[in-house]
Amino acid sequence: MISGIDANQPTWFYDFVSPFSYLLLEQYDKWPGIDFEPRPVLLSDLYRHWGQPLGYRIGAKRVFTYRHALFRAEQLGIPFKMPPAHPFDPVKPLLLAIAGGADITFVREIFRFIWRDGRDPSTDEGFEQLCAHVGIANGEALIEQEAVRAQLRRNTNDAIALGVFGVPTFLMNKQLFWGEDALPMVLYCARSPSWLQSHEVERISALPTGLVDADAA
Repeated sequence: MISGIDANQPTWFYDFVSPFSYLLLEQYDKWPGIDFEPRPVLLSDLYRHWGQPLGYRIGAKRVFTYRHALFRAEQLGIPFKMPPAHPFDPVKPLLLAIAGGADITFVREIFRFIWRDGRDPSTDEGFEQLCAHVGIANGEALIEQEAVRAQLRRNTNDAIALGVFGVPTFLMNKQLFWGEDALPMVLYCARSPSWLQSHEVERISALPTGLVDADAA
């Protein structure tokens, strides 16, 4: 059965192609004591919807992203090894996460296969090895189920409807918190939710733009 995303349910959006999603999940013991539901989404579809260029097409941004991910991993003491090629096609592991129940422990093992062990889950051999790593015997058959594929599409579409524009993103108290480095903000707002209703936060959240959109001019 395909399930929609409830805006009242704390949710964590991720894509296996994102090293920062891996780094954030490795800090799970620091997350607020809230039952976040992990939801896999296609980051490339989020980018396309919001008109954002794919980061790997900007050479300097691509290099900086990889260096920053490695720097953060070293700062945090998290084992980190880039897969042999990036970006890779994340569809197979995303579907496997859904077929396998998508709980945090299962999702973390997929992330570790990619970003701790430095493996590519998108090739036939790599996906077979991933399935063995997480103890799934019939992974190829499972990810071909239409309900599994439909769930990934539904997750992505529901995330877009909620305003999600990147990963990793927390949804908490109907507010979005994007990025691995947003964890301190998530923790603070979990303890002090009224901060988001403070005068200055509400003022800057409603600021008008000072530029005219060229497409609308």
